[in-house]
Amino acid sequence: MSNVPQIKIPATYIRGGTSKGVFFRRQDLPEAAQEPGEARDKILMRVIGSPDPYGQQIDGMGGATSSTSKTVILDKSSEPDHDVDYLFGQVAINKAFVDWSGNCGNLTAAVGAFAISGGLVDPERIPENGICTVRIWQKNIKKTIIAHVPITNGEVQETGDFELDGVTFPAAEVVIEFMDPADGEGSMFPTGNLVDDMEVPGIGTFKATFINAGIPTIFVNADEIGYKGTELQKDINGNADELERFETMRAYGAVQMGLISDISEAVARQHTPKIAFVTPATAYEASSGKQISADDIDVCVRALSMGKLHHAMMGTASVAIATAAAVPGTLVNLAAGGGEREAVTFGHPSGTLRVGAAAEEVNGEWTAKKAVMSRSARVIMEGNVRIPGDTF
Repeated sequence: MSNVPQIKIPATYIRGGTSKGVFFRRQDLPEAAQEPGEARDKILMRVIGSPDPYGQQIDGMGGATSSTSKTVILDKSSEPDHDVDYLFGQVAINKAFVDWSGNCGNLTAAVGAFAISGGLVDPERIPENGICTVRIWQKNIKKTIIAHVPITNGEVQETGDFELDGVTFPAAEVVIEFMDPADGEGSMFPTGNLVDDMEVPGIGTFKATFINAGIPTIFVNADEIGYKGTELQKDINGNADELERFETMRAYGAVQMGLISDISEAVARQHTPKIAFVTPATAYEASSGKQISADDIDVCVRALSMGKLHHAMMGTASVAIATAAAVPGTLVNLAAGGGEREAVTFGHPSGTLRVGAAAEEVNGEWTAKKAVMSRSARVIMEGNVRIPGDTF
C-alpha cells in the first residue's frame, strides 16, 4: 500500500468580500510551483480538493462553490511603483483545471492586508495608525488596483462595524479602487456597440451588452430570458437544464466578444466571461430574509459564476455593473433609468451594494478611469496546509 508522507506549505485562509480563498506567498510554495505550469496547478487543485466528482471538495480547503474555490499567490511586485503582484487562480470544482483568465474582485479586499502582514510592503509605507495605501499589480489582467487598508497600532485592523450584504458579521472597511478597469487589451465594448443582438442557436436571440470592465461580462435583460431579475440561488441552481442554457449563452457570447474562437473552448474558460441579467429596481426578499425595497436600489442584477447563480455579487462583476451603468444606452444603464451617473446601487441575492464608476467618451470610444467600492476582509486561519507528497 502506498504511504507517501504529506508536505506542509505555509498558507493563510482568508475571507475577502463575499469570497474565501487560500493565500500563498510565492516564495513559500514548493520550488516547482513558484512558476506557472502543471506542478503549480496540481498543487492548488489538491489544496482546494479538486477535481471532485462528488462536487463537495471534502478532501480540501474548498467550499464547493465558485466563491470558495479560490487561490491567491502574492509576491513583491516587479512593476515600478507597485507593492505587490497579485495572481488569482479559480479552481474548478469537478474538473481538473485552474482558470487563470481573470481577477477576483472580492479577494482583492484581502490582498493588501495579507501583503502587509506577510512582509511584502515596505515598512516605511505602513503608518502606525491610519490608512495604508497598497499598490497592487493584478497579474491576470495586468491592471493596477489600490487598496486602502486600515492600520491600528502598526497592525492591519480587521474588526469594525462595516456591514456587507452577503457576509454575516461586520468588519473593518477596505476601500478598493480599480484603476483603468477595462479588462485586458482592446475596447471596453469589444464589439464596438453598447447593445448587440446575441444569437444563440436553439435558444433564441437576445439583446446583450458586452463589456470588458473588471471582468468580461455579458448582460442580458431578465424578461427576455424568462426571469424577473429578483431570483435567488434556490430558484436557478437546482435546475440543470436552466444552468445548461446559461452556459450555452455564455459560450456564444464569449465568441462574440472575441474571447474564444469556438464555443467548445468555453469549457476550459469557466471563469470568464460572466453572464448576468438585469431588470429595473424591483422589491424582493433577499436570501437572509431582508426586505429590499425598490426605493433602496437603482437596478436588480443577478450573475452566474462557474456555472451557478452567485449568492451575492462578484467584485469584478460589480465593477462591470458600475461601469456599464455609467454609460448611457447600455442595458444596465437603461434598466437603472438611463442618463448619466457616477454611482449605482444594485440589488443582488444577498442584498444591495453601491459601486462608483466614472466613464467618458474619448474619440468616439468609451473608457473608464476607475471604479470604487468598499469591501472587508478577515483572516480565518493561518499556518500550513498539507498535501500528499506525490501530488506533483
